[in-house]
Amino acid sequence: MRRLRLFPLWLTYVFLYTPVVVLVVMSFTRSDSPYEWSGFSTDWYSTLARDDEVLRGLANTMIVAAGATGLSTVLGTLLAVGLARHGSRSRLLHTLSVLPAVLPDIVLAIGLLAFYSLIAATLGLHSVLLAHTVFGLAFVTAVVRTRIAHVDPALEEASRDLGAGPVSTFLRVTLPTLAPGIVAGALLAFTLSLDEFVIAFFTAGPKDPTLPIVIYSMIRFGVTPEINALATVLLTVSFTVVIAAQRLSRLTEAL
Repeated sequence: MRRLRLFPLWLTYVFLYTPVVVLVVMSFTRSDSPYEWSGFSTDWYSTLARDDEVLRGLANTMIVAAGATGLSTVLGTLLAVGLARHGSRSRLLHTLSVLPAVLPDIVLAIGLLAFYSLIAATLGLHSVLLAHTVFGLAFVTAVVRTRIAHVDPALEEASRDLGAGPVSTFLRVTLPTLAPGIVAGALLAFTLSLDEFVIAFFTAGPKDPTLPIVIYSMIRFGVTPEINALATVLLTVSFTVVIAAQRLSRLTEAL
């Protein structure tokens, strides 16, 4: 009976992950067709490594992801601490802090593009970086706020009672206790920026495409096993970062 109750759950998992498994397997095919298996080969990964357009898109994506992660981590941590210390009673402030994560990507992308047009800003990697910072900041804030809820405020009070100033208390007490949540939020922001397409598509310049935009331009002319290989690499990176973030989140709850 228990197995029968779990059958819909496992059926759902099969439905969700079968396409992913097929994509990974077909990235190792020897055939030129992504839908035909003709023997095991890693040639498409070699082709991928020699594709200048893909490598340029990957470099742009890493620049944007690293920059957006750094900015969103710093700003998100400060926002989370500020909300916990001074905005705990304001539902409006808490709602605004997570609004970029709740809004559909297309709405946020159009809003950011309209803002850039309003201030006559040029589009490029800098505009994508700032857009991804806004997007990732909400997730970092949510993760760090969860960590703050598990921290004993008496630690900071003890630090101040012993003569430490606000800055010293923040650097020596607050940041170390929030470190697991900060790292988890940073990893989450990084993987979200790495995979994000819609916001980048609207805010990127024509000469600086990110990797998701490069993939979109490639599949318009047909899917090849090279696309499967690239998707497999991205899946591996994304799964690794997400699992690391989950592990750190569990550590945050345990401490």
